[in-house]
Amino acid sequence: MRGEFCLIADDVVLGRDVKIYNFVNLYGCEIGDGTKIGSFVEIQKGVRVGRNCKISSHTFICEGVQIEDEVFIGHNVNFINDKYPRATTETGALKTEADWHLERTVVRRGASIGTGAVILGGIQIAERAIIGAGAVVTRDVPARAIVAGNPARVIRNDER
Repeated sequence: MRGEFCLIADDVVLGRDVKIYNFVNLYGCEIGDGTKIGSFVEIQKGVRVGRNCKISSHTFICEGVQIEDEVFIGHNVNFINDKYPRATTETGALKTEADWHLERTVVRRGASIGTGAVILGGIQIAERAIIGAGAVVTRDVPARAIVAGNPARVIRNDER
């Protein structure tokens, strides 16, 4: 299913039974079978989203992010892939892809990321970890950990 007013580039690989709602922008990415993508989501080149994921509305997934199977991403979650963002070089020229270092992020199987979370680049969110709403994740999150706050800290483990 594809919603209205979606921009899905020719280089996007969509699995079977992917559901895409209105106003979605996808380019150069791969989306696994059975995944749902809410309205106003952008997924950039090189991103891989696994099977049976749910990407809620207003989420931004930038280049360098890998999302494994069965991951939940709440509304308005933002991923960051540059630790030192600048518009221009030291000489004042606009930066190009050659002028920055891509920070890769991995979200492992079954993890959940709450609404409004910000995920900095270069980290790993382990299997079945839970990121609280509004958390700012600045370092790796262990398996089954529940983290919250700014910066996000482990508050307990999910033993389920």
